[in-house]
Amino acid sequence: MADDQDLPVDEGAGDAESTDEDTTDARPDRSSFVASFFNKKKKNAQKESEKDNSDPDASFRYNMNFEKLGKCIIINNKNFDKNTGMDIRTGTDRDAKALHDCFTNLGFEVIIKNDLTCQGMVDLLQKVAGEDHRNSACFACIFLSHGEENIIFGTDDKIPIKELTSCFRGDRCRTLVEKPKLFFIQACRGTELDDGIQPDSGTVYEEPTPRCRLPLEADFLYAYSTVPGYYSWRNPGQGSWFVQALCTILQEYGKKLEIMQILTRVNNMVARNFESRNSNPYYDEKKQIPSVVSMLTKELYFGKAP
Repeated sequence: MADDQDLPVDEGAGDAESTDEDTTDARPDRSSFVASFFNKKKKNAQKESEKDNSDPDASFRYNMNFEKLGKCIIINNKNFDKNTGMDIRTGTDRDAKALHDCFTNLGFEVIIKNDLTCQGMVDLLQKVAGEDHRNSACFACIFLSHGEENIIFGTDDKIPIKELTSCFRGDRCRTLVEKPKLFFIQACRGTELDDGIQPDSGTVYEEPTPRCRLPLEADFLYAYSTVPGYYSWRNPGQGSWFVQALCTILQEYGKKLEIMQILTRVNNMVARNFESRNSNPYYDEKKQIPSVVSMLTKELYFGKAP
C-alpha cells in the first residue's frame, strides 16, 4: 500500500462570489462556547489526573495483596541410607537455617522438614497442595539434597522432581491458580565439572478471566543451583554456594527487586565469587553457574513494586 500523500486543494471550488474582505458566516454567541470549553478542559484535566494516579504496569505484576505471603517448605535431606550410595551432606543444616531466616524475613511461613524419604516428600507436598491457599499470595519450596538430572534424592531412594512439583499444577491445586509457585533446588544435576574460562581483559488469588484457559504448568519457577549435567558445590563450613548467594541477595534486595532480577544477581555472585578449593587437583579450581527456568506469567515482587 502506498504512503498517504498530500493532495492539492482547489481553492476556488464551490465559491459563487469572491471579495477582497474577510468575513464571518455569523457573529457567534461566545458565552456558551467559553463555558463549554472550560468544562471540557476541566474534565480532561480530571481524566489525566486519574490516569497519572493509576499504574499502567499493575496488570503485569502478580497481586500480592493477600492476608499472607504464603508457605515456604524446606526439605533438608542430610543423612542417607547406605543402599543409596550417597554421603552425608555436611553443611546443609547451615543452609536450612540461613534459608529459614531469610524467607521468614520476607514474610513467608517457613516449615523445615529433615531427612524425608521419597514417599515422605510426596506425602508432605500433596498435603500442602491440598490445603486452602486462598488467603496466600504465593508458595515456595526448597529442596536441599543430592540429585541427578531431573532427579532429587530422598533418604532412601531417588525420585523425579516433576513427581513432587506436579501436585501444585493448576488442575490439582486450585487455590494457587494464577499465583507464583517457586521451587529452589540445591542438588547436583550430573557429574560434569566446570573449569571456567579467563575472560579477555576489558571486556518480583483471582479467578481466571472468563473463557480464558490457562496452561497447567503456568506460574512455576525453578531455580536450580547448577545447570543440567553438572555438579553443585557445597562447603561443609559455609554451606552451598547457591544458598549462600541466594540468601545474601534476598537479604539486601528481596523486597526491592523483581524475582528475575534477584536470581540474575544470584547467578552473578555464584559465577564470580566462588571457586572450588580441593586437595584433589581434579576437583580444584572449579566453577558453577545456577540456572533459572521460569514459567511465570507476571512480574513478582515480594515487597512493594516500584
